[in-house]
Amino acid sequence: MAPYAMAHLKLDMILEDTGYRFEKDQRVSIYLTNALDAGVNKIDRLPFALWLSDEAEGANRVKKDMPVMVVLGNPPYNNYMGTVSHFNETNYAKQLIEKYKSGLGEKKINIDDDYIKFIALGQNFIENNPNSCGVLAYISNNSFLDGITHRQMRKVLLETFDKIYILNLHGNARKKEKSPDGSKDENVFNIQVGTSINIFVKLPVRRATSKIAKVYHADLFGMRQDKFEFLLKHRLKKTGYERLEPIEPYYFFVPKDFSLQKKYDSGFSVSELFVEYNSGVKTDRDDLFIDYDKDILAKRFKTFLSGDYDWRFEQQYRIVDSSRYPITKKIKEKVFDRQNIQPIVYRPFDSRWIYYYSPILSCPAQKVVRHLLGKDNISLIVSRQVKIEHWNHVFAANGIIESCVNFCGAGMPKIFPLYVYPPQEERRPNFNQEIVTKIEQNIGKKVKPEKLFDYIYAVLHSPKYRKDYEEFLKIDFPRIPYPTDNTEFERFAKYGKRLRELHLLEKVPKTKTTFPIADGNVVENIRFVDGKVFINKTQYFDNVPSEVWNFYIGGYQPAQKWLKDQKGRTLTFDDTQHYQKIVAVLTETIMIQQEVAEHRPD
Repeated sequence: MAPYAMAHLKLDMILEDTGYRFEKDQRVSIYLTNALDAGVNKIDRLPFALWLSDEAEGANRVKKDMPVMVVLGNPPYNNYMGTVSHFNETNYAKQLIEKYKSGLGEKKINIDDDYIKFIALGQNFIENNPNSCGVLAYISNNSFLDGITHRQMRKVLLETFDKIYILNLHGNARKKEKSPDGSKDENVFNIQVGTSINIFVKLPVRRATSKIAKVYHADLFGMRQDKFEFLLKHRLKKTGYERLEPIEPYYFFVPKDFSLQKKYDSGFSVSELFVEYNSGVKTDRDDLFIDYDKDILAKRFKTFLSGDYDWRFEQQYRIVDSSRYPITKKIKEKVFDRQNIQPIVYRPFDSRWIYYYSPILSCPAQKVVRHLLGKDNISLIVSRQVKIEHWNHVFAANGIIESCVNFCGAGMPKIFPLYVYPPQEERRPNFNQEIVTKIEQNIGKKVKPEKLFDYIYAVLHSPKYRKDYEEFLKIDFPRIPYPTDNTEFERFAKYGKRLRELHLLEKVPKTKTTFPIADGNVVENIRFVDGKVFINKTQYFDNVPSEVWNFYIGGYQPAQKWLKDQKGRTLTFDDTQHYQKIVAVLTETIMIQQEVAEHRPD
């Protein structure tokens, strides 16, 4: 009601300043309504609230009868970590975005966000006015500019409008965006998701030479106040737009360099090589199912499965049913079994214990777990469609693996086991034999499964590979170049083996990191100061290189993440030794990547 009242007041004042005088009973045509509701044909006039009836009638008249040629505003969208916001689930709202979903083959389509429905609403208004022309201008979430599942949406917008102007304001905290010079990039709002100003223009008559819109794009990085000043001083035509040429199948609304497309496509995708793969284990209640201490977890699950717990236990571990996951129904008549407590790779270099019993888990990931639980196996962990600035979403692990092991959000990792264990059969490599045969023809000899795994692992850690193909790594699973000869294959397999053994903590180099002060070992406030990582006011790990402290594996910085997850805990001797191993492994990883940078797979 507050913005509704202010809009009336301010527009009344503006109109009066121009000399306009309202006639009796005349008002500004601003209505309080749900724009994503189609409205009803007839409004019941309620004698006790005639103004509500009049308001609804006026809103319906605009929705159904008024020719709308300009739609502008700031449509609602979720402001936390890119999570899809879809509060408007009316049939009309769903119908509006059906054209944006047509022909998409993905199981999960992230285009139900309300801001997308409002773009579709504005498009609908402009398409259906008598002149079939107009302007749609929004500042909105910018995920639709390069989202993979937004490709049909972009195609429809290109076919509808004649000119599209995109001023990308960036500021995406989830992507950890920075300015091109490495300086800080801030959002224009106090939100996590990036934003853009989008202006879609539809002319009365489309030029016969153009079947799709001309797209113009500009970037705006920097501090919030600098962005404000830029926006106040610049007009549309003087913003420094770059003409884009969106091409199928993705029709990106941001600049992309696909000059290496042919070369990249000549390789094989990891999803083509590995026959079976899936997401990791998802509990929906990690505090309940997962713990550092095996005995504490056992005690908790004895209580949980017995049903003998109070409201505090219920509240602490969120023991409440949802339509998707009725946990209290799942545990009925289930009894505790200590054999269900199994190790799980939770985050990079962070192994914990899980009560793994598939009937009560939200997502037990049995498709891959059956090849990992109690088996001699390793897995390649790779993310798909990750739009973070620098791709580093690859890791190796053995045993059960949690779904967010190296990243959580759009582009969550998939688990690719090296071997599969069919029932009553010997294990066999989890490979597409056609691809293996081609590799063997190139190098002139048979390939051992572990060596092929290592070759892939080295390629995916190559800084040159990541830089050359950064745009492609944002779109799909990585494609791996076929080795041209045995020398190249052996060289990369050697690097990959060293990296794999490091990341599995099988061969840890001698550590130079020390923990010189013993005084309680409680992790309180973590800070990095000149090579020292303090865990409280006095205790610290010494000789931690800054590049190790800032090093990423997927969406996490292991040297920081592991310690932050220990906050409030007292580190044991084994814990301090483990952290020193993490530092040593990351130091060696950086050195190997520098060596790999001197070579590149063709």
